[in-house]
Amino acid sequence: MNILIVHNGKIPATKYGGTERVIWDLARELVKSGHKIGFLVKKGSFCDFGEIYDYDINKPVDEQIPIKFDVIHFNSINRSEKKPYIITLHGNSGKISKLDKNCVFVSKNHAARHGSDSFVYNGLDWDNYEKPDLKKERTYYHYLANAAWRVKNVKGAIDIIKKSDNEKLYVMGGKRLNIKMGFRFTMSNKIKFFGMVNNDKKFEIMSNSKGLIFPVRWHEPFGLAIIESLFSGCPVFGTPYGSLPELVKKEFGFLSTNEIDFIEVLKNGNTFSRKECHEYALDNFNSKIMAEKYLEKYIKVLNGEVLNEKNPQLLELSEKFLPWN
Repeated sequence: MNILIVHNGKIPATKYGGTERVIWDLARELVKSGHKIGFLVKKGSFCDFGEIYDYDINKPVDEQIPIKFDVIHFNSINRSEKKPYIITLHGNSGKISKLDKNCVFVSKNHAARHGSDSFVYNGLDWDNYEKPDLKKERTYYHYLANAAWRVKNVKGAIDIIKKSDNEKLYVMGGKRLNIKMGFRFTMSNKIKFFGMVNNDKKFEIMSNSKGLIFPVRWHEPFGLAIIESLFSGCPVFGTPYGSLPELVKKEFGFLSTNEIDFIEVLKNGNTFSRKECHEYALDNFNSKIMAEKYLEKYIKVLNGEVLNEKNPQLLELSEKFLPWN
């Protein structure tokens, strides 16, 4: 099968790039299975296992799709009039409007909130990452998200640690001084900031962490930070919103909307099994499973079927910031 992956971004990802890392690992896995891959992506991209085509958002997408491709995999809202296609919605749609019948969501909850049951969990190629030392002593917790997004609630994570007795927090994706969020400056020496980090630095920090503090205040569609942390042997301490209840089973973390609950649980954060967290991510959120699930979607549309009988549509707008106290 010849598969064209379309995304208005550059590949490969160097720092944040969640979608870019997912489609890169998906494509590599598809190639391993004998399929041919092309990327229609932003100029300046490169790939050593598939063809690259420069994506011009000012031109109709069908004019940019080479005839040889059998199926098109869009990673933003788009469609083709000439080729079978699917569309992965990676984020929250944010408004009540009808989506394409060939939409795929990234978690069961993400799909259900749009009246759909069509979803594929994100997966990563764990062979690209060094296996963490699950036995050595760990001395801090970590936060991993784009802290400029208020819904990711870096303030909540910081407050938990500041009010804990002896805990420390390493923040990836945020800065000590943040003017964009209304001049915030974190004084505490219990908090260390790293800004946006590359994959090597990120996994170095996570491999020495006791767990991920992730008190998001929106319906998280999936959360790569969750599976990356689990792979590193880190339980997840988050809020019960979006995909978290289905990804973070009780064996692998703790969910609450209450700051005091977190402070109490972190006192015994080391009671979770690092080995079980690691194996759970390894077995359930890998790129091989993801590729197999997407192949099922490709075959379905190639056979002239649609992925959803009705157009998916956000069923209810949620509060801008979900409760946290």
